[in-house]
Amino acid sequence: MLSGETGMVLLRSCLRVASPCWSCSDPKTNILRGPPSISFDILSTRVEQRRSTHGPPASVSLKQRLPPNSWDSHMHVVEPERFPVSPTAVYNPTAHTLHEALVFESELGVENLVFVQPSVYGTDNSCLLDALRRLGPSRGRAVVVLDPATVKPETLDEWHTLGVRGLRINIQSVGKVMDKFELEETLLQHAELARPRNWIIEIYLPLKMVSMVELILPRLGVRICIDHFGSPDLASWDDDGSAFNPYNLQGFSSLISLLRAGRTYVKMSAPYRLSKDHQMRDLQAMAREFLSVAPNRVIYATDWPHTRFSRVDISPFTECCLELCATKPGLAERLFRRNTEEMLGVVSD
Repeated sequence: MLSGETGMVLLRSCLRVASPCWSCSDPKTNILRGPPSISFDILSTRVEQRRSTHGPPASVSLKQRLPPNSWDSHMHVVEPERFPVSPTAVYNPTAHTLHEALVFESELGVENLVFVQPSVYGTDNSCLLDALRRLGPSRGRAVVVLDPATVKPETLDEWHTLGVRGLRINIQSVGKVMDKFELEETLLQHAELARPRNWIIEIYLPLKMVSMVELILPRLGVRICIDHFGSPDLASWDDDGSAFNPYNLQGFSSLISLLRAGRTYVKMSAPYRLSKDHQMRDLQAMAREFLSVAPNRVIYATDWPHTRFSRVDISPFTECCLELCATKPGLAERLFRRNTEEMLGVVSD
């Protein structure tokens, strides 16, 4: 576990302004460029002095500092004109093409992509599969959504050849409510399909439900991945001067237990969906625990194109992830590359 002194340095430094265009006279700048409630402080001169003394040279860009062959393990391609969204979609998405995705990832410094089926397409994976087919399995993987009762084994085999390596269960996006018995049945049905192919089951659910997953996982015989920090409810932390303790969150101890047990991954992604704190101290506290107990099973992702949010810049969060890895050699390569490759069966050097 990281020391208190190191943790405080990281808290002060993780979200520095990463581009000269953000250096303005306004004392507060919304560097994630999302809704007004999600704004982050421009860092102090003291932090900049620390970076100039101990950090990489200012001329070394974020793109140059990411490990080679990094993966964005959670992003979406949405093309409503070519692939109409589901009639039951809970929002109307704008188009975000594979070309736009590749431009975004290239500017960030990421080479490889994991396409994740967004809720607006339901169980129709046509858009995702089209993007995966065009990108190719050497640079791409995918996680699909399906109906276990209707999908055919030969379809799954064809998808495997394309690079599909996981099944997604999305409870959070659509606001679905499941009790333990329904969740167990859903997970068991998906596990029957995932197990023979060594696929993962990726789950997007509220953190408070993770305790149910902890009870069910031993019966599944598959590995799982928990989306977006476990999707914690962080609204109750009022920042009264006390340090944020993630173990006070319902379900967090269960998530840590799952990580320790060795069959669970967690994605550090979509911070703007979760934290209202300018410095994201709540998410940083969670991230430090993840990286301490399971450095081989924590995954970085951008959640591009940040559906239902506008003008998001993920660079400060990416900087933060690099900072959190700075104290341990090889940890950045684990977070940005190796863990994803091991989780999704990518053969690399």
